[in-house]
Amino acid sequence: MTTTRELIDHHPFLSDIDVAARDRLAHAAQRVDFPAGSAVFAEGGPADRFWLIHDGHVQLDLHLAGPGSVIIETLSAGEVLGWSWLFPPHRWQFGATAVEPTVAVEFDGAAVLGLLDADPALGYELMRRFTCVVVHRLQATRVRLLDLYQRP
Repeated sequence: MTTTRELIDHHPFLSDIDVAARDRLAHAAQRVDFPAGSAVFAEGGPADRFWLIHDGHVQLDLHLAGPGSVIIETLSAGEVLGWSWLFPPHRWQFGATAVEPTVAVEFDGAAVLGLLDADPALGYELMRRFTCVVVHRLQATRVRLLDLYQRP
């Protein structure tokens, strides 16, 4: 079985970060397995962690008045799941469900925030990377909503 540290070392989100920084981040991480169909988190719930997806697929959904729950995006190996842990009010902006068995590395948000406060260079680097994730998710949401509401 692949170790948590090996998963971190080979994930594109962190693979090029300094080895010492990855060591510190690994102390706030654990490998997790999500069975197909399991909820990873629910929209509006407390956001206190994030995941690096190693294998499998996770769908992000958003509840809308009228159409109900709408799939915004499907994430797969090499992608990051979760950014709401970084920003108040620390509530999930989407829901997430594993659509097939999924292996990921789960990071404790409070522990990572402590590391970022203690190491401003690492903090800046991870904030820069997470900003890209946020922008991508918001653009995916915009495209999906335009698709839904421009239909006749």
